[in-house]
Amino acid sequence: MKILVTGSNGQLGRELRLLAGDRDDYIFSDISALDGCETLNLDITDSDKVREVVLRENIDVVINCAAYTDVTKAETDVEACMLLNATAPGILASVMKETGGLLVHVSTDYVFSGRDRAVPYTEDVACDPLNRYGLSKYEGERAVLQSGCRHIILRTSWLYSEFGRNFVKTMLEMTSSRPELKVVDDQRGTPTYALDLAEFIFEAVGNGVKQHEEGLYHFSDEGECTWYEFALSIAGYSGHDSCAISPCTSGEFAGAVERPAYSVLDKSKIKEVFGISIPHWKDSLRNCLDNLI
Repeated sequence: MKILVTGSNGQLGRELRLLAGDRDDYIFSDISALDGCETLNLDITDSDKVREVVLRENIDVVINCAAYTDVTKAETDVEACMLLNATAPGILASVMKETGGLLVHVSTDYVFSGRDRAVPYTEDVACDPLNRYGLSKYEGERAVLQSGCRHIILRTSWLYSEFGRNFVKTMLEMTSSRPELKVVDDQRGTPTYALDLAEFIFEAVGNGVKQHEEGLYHFSDEGECTWYEFALSIAGYSGHDSCAISPCTSGEFAGAVERPAYSVLDKSKIKEVFGISIPHWKDSLRNCLDNLI
């Protein structure tokens, strides 16, 4: 079995690289190079190039980790956002439909609005994204579903890792260098360590996904919190006690893009179908901070 990982130089892709090690059944691709890592240059918005690589390398599974994730910039950079988050998944799905392969596609909790909600979202709740980023990811899901290809769509939330730019690394820097800090306390979700999601994907693909296991799933770490509570835990676990962190509302940030007030994901389906347990976000945060610090 040959596996192609797209967007392999991002957070989730880097974790998959670590898990795969020197295995030759994994091919890692991206549009940019990464020092010390072999990367196949592949633009997944080019259908001819995608088809060429999949056929030449006899790819059985594509794990799509590529995404446009700048929620604020997506409001004005609409074309690029839609191209990567909506059009590209459709291209990958179309090619995998042709070959009979499996597409593992990563989506987001931002397909939901979180309005008037206090119960975790199950997979069958209708999507109603608030912003361009959420809409683009929803359209990407639709493109995969409409293609008829074999697929696993994984909605996740608040992803962080040792790699790239993310909330954990930003908070580590800010709480170590500033005397005080305000963090939003009116958005509730679940932080997810990218390694936890990568381990699930790696095991599922390695075990060979069965027909009854294909479909749409939610995967995030267990528990829930606000960004403010998340920041407090990051500072506390890392010993950055000199920074005074106070809660604030989303409206206090001028020009902020509207985001879900509540986007906790229900993981009952994925735990039942795959027989997995998922760690609590606080335990995974400690693991990530140990690796970083």
